[in-house]
Amino acid sequence: MLKIIGHFSIGNGRSIASLSLVHHQKISLLRAHTFHSLRGPQTLRACALSRALSAAPAPSSSSDLASPGGALDPGRLRNVAVIAHVDHGKTTLMDRLLRQCGADIPHERALDNISLERERGITIASKVTSSITWKENELNMVDTPGHADFGGEVERVVGMVEGAILVVDAGEGPLAQTKFVLAKALKYGIRPILLLNKVDRPAVSEERCDEVESLVFDLFANLGATEEQLDFPVLYASAKEGWASSTFTKNPPDDAKNMSELLDAIVRHVRPPTASLDEPFQMMVSMMEKDFYLGRILTGRVSSGIVRVGDRVHGLRKTDSGVEKFEEGKVVKLMKKRGTCVVLIDNAGAGDIISMAGLASPSIGHTVANVEVTTALPTIELDPPTISMTFGVNDSPLAGRDGSHLTGGRIGDRLMAEAETNLAINVIPGLSESYEVQGRGELQLGILIENMRREGFELSVSPPKVMYKTEGNVKLEPIEEVTIEVNEEHVGLVMEALSHRRGEVTDMGPVPGNVGRTRMCLTCPSRGLVGYRSVFSSDTRGTGFMHRAFLGNWVIDSGSLYSS
Repeated sequence: MLKIIGHFSIGNGRSIASLSLVHHQKISLLRAHTFHSLRGPQTLRACALSRALSAAPAPSSSSDLASPGGALDPGRLRNVAVIAHVDHGKTTLMDRLLRQCGADIPHERALDNISLERERGITIASKVTSSITWKENELNMVDTPGHADFGGEVERVVGMVEGAILVVDAGEGPLAQTKFVLAKALKYGIRPILLLNKVDRPAVSEERCDEVESLVFDLFANLGATEEQLDFPVLYASAKEGWASSTFTKNPPDDAKNMSELLDAIVRHVRPPTASLDEPFQMMVSMMEKDFYLGRILTGRVSSGIVRVGDRVHGLRKTDSGVEKFEEGKVVKLMKKRGTCVVLIDNAGAGDIISMAGLASPSIGHTVANVEVTTALPTIELDPPTISMTFGVNDSPLAGRDGSHLTGGRIGDRLMAEAETNLAINVIPGLSESYEVQGRGELQLGILIENMRREGFELSVSPPKVMYKTEGNVKLEPIEEVTIEVNEEHVGLVMEALSHRRGEVTDMGPVPGNVGRTRMCLTCPSRGLVGYRSVFSSDTRGTGFMHRAFLGNWVIDSGSLYSS
């Protein structure tokens, strides 16, 4: 049961089905070799060993990539993230790449393993899949969310990779979240590969692809890309049909209907990790999951050295007084993702993306290193939260009818566990068993509320409110960039509603390939957009699309928000 204090809208308006409970499957230690991760309640499901081995490449091909020390040669590694706007085809592309390399994919969008992801058709959490072997090289691929509310998932994983595939819909072109995720990649010096997807659609022509390529180049330039980043390769693809080409085509020959050219471009244009196997072991924790048997499973890229099962390691974190050592232990398990399963490995070297178990305290942003190492790696920098809500105990007359977790202590423990695995969420304890939860947007907090409801929590939540900050004596509030696509007859209603909410139009024009559709780009304060999604859906009769991305801070005006 969920008690709502006030009125507000959460999410994108799609229906949410019930969650099938995931039960831990108790298996013997001799068969505890593979685990399939499930984000949300931070549980892990047992995956059959035979399926993991069938998804993994042949042992002989893996041994050919090893260095004399037993770990993988960094020169044959490629770490790549797939970044894009919502619904431009990231997860479908990952499915086709895995199939191309022989992985066993049980169904479409196999990496979207959270129930809410499959129900809403969006990616919520970043996922890593490794051991994609291609022409004596091993590719570690990271699938990232496209929605700005889950930008923290993008920010914490782009530091693990040296390259990125920027997927852009050839019909729609670059949109708000394209700019958002690209800015994060360019900030880390990543050289993206541009993949124009969905070129097989009837409305997409070679002239349209040239136009989109020019728009992407302008976007690179506006974001301050270097000359090397501006010299990006361009490929044309249909992820749904499972092919990519270096030249424009709508129907390649049968022998070319595969992802070989994209995989070749990754090996050619993405630089291998610049890491040394001879230095002491260090790893930055970028993801964390919890398992009933193994405890914390820490995932990250090995920055230097070689780690083996049984090695003594400790956790390091940066504090105001310097570097602090807070736990020492030994590596119990080393794991790598292969296809959709995880298999055990004996050792791993610099540049590789791995998961380890054995330490109980390190979290995201901490460093795991050999016991002789006393320096911590640079921490992850995230954008600040912009929206906050207050979570508390459900004290309505109907309390206790739908959930089993009712107390403030249980709610607080769940929120603290969420903040530990999701750096984009801050939890601040308040008065009377209440907690202030700070996040990026209404959708992110709505997903958290829905996950807690499905886990049996009953709670009361306040309407979302915008977070302000003060610099000097000036009060600032967040401002967002809004991209809207509507039918022509609804343009007047939308512009009138947003003008009352302090929205300012920066660009407007027809949508290429869609007769009667108009696209508008606006800037608007975050407080003006709170609760607007339901109004927008009503005004456009459910035919409009709206995307938001955090733009920056704006000096607050003393006037009323809704003044004309």
